[in-house]
Amino acid sequence: MSTFSQRIKNLRDSKGWSKSKTAQMLGVSAQRYSNWEYDLHEPDYEMLNQIAALFETTTDYLTGKSDNPSSESTAKDGTALTWSDLDMPMPYGGKLPDELKSTYADIAKGYFKRHPEMLNKDE
Repeated sequence: MSTFSQRIKNLRDSKGWSKSKTAQMLGVSAQRYSNWEYDLHEPDYEMLNQIAALFETTTDYLTGKSDNPSSESTAKDGTALTWSDLDMPMPYGGKLPDELKSTYADIAKGYFKRHPEMLNKDE
């Protein structure tokens, strides 16, 4: 059994979800989801991201690149990372896809935690 199949099984079990319920939440057939747990097939990249979001973890954890299941990235001072920490321009032309809103909210919360002086600041 691959790391991926073992981890999604463990995460599903920890949530108390059936394979059918998990498949339904992902918008796939129960057979397709079962094939991932039985290590018969692997999801595509887009679905891997959806699985990570559903289980509130990272793709690195699911694929065995990390042993940390936490989906919260932290900077050296323990606060969440910002775009400037990542040295990246704002993706998606500034239009945020619904499935990423919680990720961006976490980034914003981390920023304001690190820079409380910016809250309620007049322009």
